[in-house]
This record gives sequence, C-alpha cells and structure tokens, in this order.
Amino acid sequence: MFSKNQLGFLYMFMSICAFSIMDLIVKWSDNYPVGEVLFFRGFCGIIPLIFLIPKKKYFSFYKTKRPFLHFKRCFSGLIAIVAIFIALRNLPLATVTSISFAAPIFTTLLSIFLLSEKVGFYRWLAVLVGFIGIIIISEPGFSSMNIYYIYPIIFCLGLSYVAITIKQLSTSEPVWLISFYFSVSIMIMSFFTIPSGWIYPNLIDLVLLSLLGLLGGLANLWLTQSYKFSEVSLVTPLKYLGLIFAIIFGYIFWSEIPTTKTLIGAALVIASSIIIFRREIYHKNTVFISRHE
Repeated sequence: MFSKNQLGFLYMFMSICAFSIMDLIVKWSDNYPVGEVLFFRGFCGIIPLIFLIPKKKYFSFYKTKRPFLHFKRCFSGLIAIVAIFIALRNLPLATVTSISFAAPIFTTLLSIFLLSEKVGFYRWLAVLVGFIGIIIISEPGFSSMNIYYIYPIIFCLGLSYVAITIKQLSTSEPVWLISFYFSVSIMIMSFFTIPSGWIYPNLIDLVLLSLLGLLGGLANLWLTQSYKFSEVSLVTPLKYLGLIFAIIFGYIFWSEIPTTKTLIGAALVIASSIIIFRREIYHKNTVFISRHE
C-alpha cells in the first residue's frame, strides 16, 4: 500500500504536527506553573511507550547496564525541555522554532570534544552560517536586554548533548527504554515544584495538558519510525515545516507576525542544518535529533 519512503514521510509529517500542536499548548498554558506542565508531559508521555514493551519484559523492562549514561541523557534533556518551555511562553513561536533548528550546529561542536570527531571545512562553514542566523534572529532581544532569547540557545545546547548520549545508548538500549527513563525523570523533577503552588485544572484544561504529554511521547516515536522507514536525507527537510506551523499558529492565536530579521535568520539556520545533515549522511555518521526528547 505504501512504500517505505512514503511511510517515512507520513511518520515525519505526523511528528511535526504533534510537536507543533504541543508547542501551541505549552504557550497557551502560561497560567500554569512550568513544573505542573512538565508533570503532564512526563506522565502522559509514558502511555505510548507501554504498548512498545515486549510482553516477556513486562516485569524487567526497566533494567539497564548503563544507568549513568541514562542519568546524563535525562539531566541534559531536562535542561533542554525546561528551557524550551520557558522560551515558548515568553517569545514568539516562530522565533523559538527558528532558533531551535540550530541544534545540529551545537551537536557538531560538542561532537568534536566529546566524540573526538573530525569536522571538515563545510561543516565549519555551516556552523558559522548558523551562528550568524542566530545572531540575526536574537538581535532585537539583545538590544532590548530580553533575557528570554537565551533559553532557545540553552535548549539547543541541552538537546545537542541529548543527541550524543542517545547515539551512545542506542548501541545497547531500545528506544522505548531511553524515552521511559526520560519521562520518569520529568515527573520526578516536577514533584519538587509542588510547594511553589500547582493549579487545579478544569476539565478542558486537564484534557489539553494531558494531550500535551501524549503528543510529546507520540511525536518522538513517530520521528524515530520516520528515520527507520526512510532515508534521513529524504525526510529531514520536512522538519522545517514546523516553522510554517509556528508562523500560522502564532498569527492566529497571538497575532504574532515574524519580522524580516527572524525570517532571514531562520533561512540561514535552516541552510546551516541542511549542510550539516548532508555531510553527516555523506560520512555515514548521522546523529538523530528529536525536538523535545
């Protein structure tokens, strides 16, 4: 019925839609504490994983021989997800989405120091172009001392280290186990924010917050399936549809219109990411980066 490439495209498109709607709900939920929203992301994000655990491992699925590496993955992931949640609540959707595309740039830099990888001329050029794009996007924030522009960059740094640890973990651990530990770590961290005051949600808000977590879990799984069925070079460009969704949602719900600088900067960041992905594929050394691991 569908070819593998068509299935890959379908899974990638569903992943982008899920992430975009999740971002929309995160921005909408700014009257709820970040910790409370994170709880729903963690708790409901586990639900899709339950169906992936093999029956013979129901009572031992949590066992791992690499607990410290899981800890590093979870810690960096927590930094990333908190940063992106704060950014989404305080900056235009298109701005946050544009800067978040720079994650491969930071992954390239970290891989030099953590994985001892060699980076050639084209990837260094891509890194330079990407940083210029980030500066162009963030310039209005720096000029007005808007500290929130730093959070998407923190997200990129955290997500870059997540990508590296996942690359190391994936040699021996199933994807569902990596995601499970991260979702549990989100819940545990969220409990420490209870004393600061959680808000009891009404029924509609409860449904939306639960949907946020469910979409986050599904989006990551669909992204993984996309890479499984199709070539990375074919489906990766679809990820940039997220910027179009961010512009549309931002305009409809918050009357946000991206500035010319944001669009120019986004174009440079996207071009930089494409160059890096193409070079990674050429060297058969692709690092899969998921938006909200």
